Amino acid sequence: MRHYPIIASVTKEEQFVQVLQSDVKRVNLMIGHIGNIEEYIRQLHEADKQVYAHIEMISGLGRDAHSIAYLCDKFKADGIVTTKSSAITAARQAGIKSIQRIFAIDTAAMTTAVRMINSTNPDEVELMPGLMPRVTRELKALIKQPLIVGGLIRHEHEMVEALESGADYISSGDPLIWQHAEASLKVGLH
Repeated sequence: MRHYPIIASVTKEEQFVQVLQSDVKRVNLMIGHIGNIEEYIRQLHEADKQVYAHIEMISGLGRDAHSIAYLCDKFKADGIVTTKSSAITAARQAGIKSIQRIFAIDTAAMTTAVRMINSTNPDEVELMPGLMPRVTRELKALIKQPLIVGGLIRHEHEMVEALESGADYISSGDPLIWQHAEASLKVGLH
């Protein structure tokens, strides 16, 4: 089996044990609530995984600078995933990494996204959906950040095509894709 730079997107509670047991080294946490996120992050860290909390998907967690600082200080998240440019700025102020998630729905959305990325300077960018080689190439040429692609990727040839088109990582909520993770993936070097 070939291995690729995979980031696990944990989108369902039942995936949690699977991600703990996987070789994936980075996790985008998209489950939980203010009452259990600390325990999720603790367990992931104990399993030697880096955790990025998707702030719009975790119940009870605000999106303002105070919430992001709290996420960093109290819950020890390594970073955040967000669609909000203000959250990128707040993450930088809190001293944690940020992933700006963008959706390629049309040319205007991509133009706006590139302008936002250049303005807020996130640590990484995640392009959704991930099955767009031409758009991946074009976006990679316009940004300086590492590029993550995710969404709708189901097969190995799709991962290969995404990486050949300029993606640095593949994010997936599919535990079958996680099996392709590089056990030695370097984390936090960006």
